[in-house]
Amino acid sequence: MKGGTGDISIKNKKASHDYEFLEKFIAGIQLYGTEIKSIRLGKATIADAYCVFESGELYLRGMHISEYWWGNLNNHDPLRDRKLLVTKRELRKMERKVKETGLTIIVIKIFINDRGLAKAEIAVSRGKKEYDKRETLKRKDAVREMDRMRKV
Repeated sequence: MKGGTGDISIKNKKASHDYEFLEKFIAGIQLYGTEIKSIRLGKATIADAYCVFESGELYLRGMHISEYWWGNLNNHDPLRDRKLLVTKRELRKMERKVKETGLTIIVIKIFINDRGLAKAEIAVSRGKKEYDKRETLKRKDAVREMDRMRKV
């Protein structure tokens, strides 16, 4: 790892509660210079982030990357749309699923890989209904209770 950058990971904690992940992908993010510096400092939020298709390309919308503290007048816009870099085959596959079945693409996690590049883990997802959310919580509680009983 270059300079220990591989340990940066920004997660969307609400995503698994609100959505059912059908298929996951790893995508590169097209960033400006001060944006990658802010991400390396952990100054990004993806709680409201989602992906949209515009003119045949995939864009990340709603991701907030704080302005870089030591940046100058050329600092980036914190809420701008950022292009996601995926293969054409994956792009067509995601676009087909989103258009045909009304699914959505959300961001699960932003991380820095071993080469120092910013990557996004995205998922084609279906929104959970209220009763599905309750069922998920019940399942998690049951697993947690079973783990407690094993430790005793």
